[in-house]
Amino acid sequence: MTHLPPIYLYRRIVQAKLYMDSNYHENIDLHAIADQAYFSRYHFIRLFSKIYGKTPHQYLIGVRIEKARLMLQTDMPVQQVCFAVGFDSLGSFTSLFKRCIGQSPAQYRTQQLARVAEIGRAPLKFIPNCFAQSNGWVQNSNFQEV
Repeated sequence: MTHLPPIYLYRRIVQAKLYMDSNYHENIDLHAIADQAYFSRYHFIRLFSKIYGKTPHQYLIGVRIEKARLMLQTDMPVQQVCFAVGFDSLGSFTSLFKRCIGQSPAQYRTQQLARVAEIGRAPLKFIPNCFAQSNGWVQNSNFQEV
């Protein structure tokens, strides 16, 4: 059996990762992902885990949760976000989201929308102090009052 160069194997794993990044919202399974890298499922899991430190399933869940976080910063309903990022069940989405983020999707969305509203009311409160000082904004008494 011919041994392939490590960079060739790595590129195939990255190809499968990019496939997950692009198709996270679809109903993709391990077989379809491993096919993207031209590996058996078991060999793919082993190589992917070695490179990324998590299984392909864990990675896909993470991508979906991160996409959901972005969508929940809008006024999109939680159920719509759930299905838009590829989950089949609102219950499993809610429990996974809460386990990963520490809040339910609805709580997270409420918090994020309140944060966006606060930024609109007082944007200078969200500028790091070191940046404000370097621009001379701290000496302005209005900066602290905002």
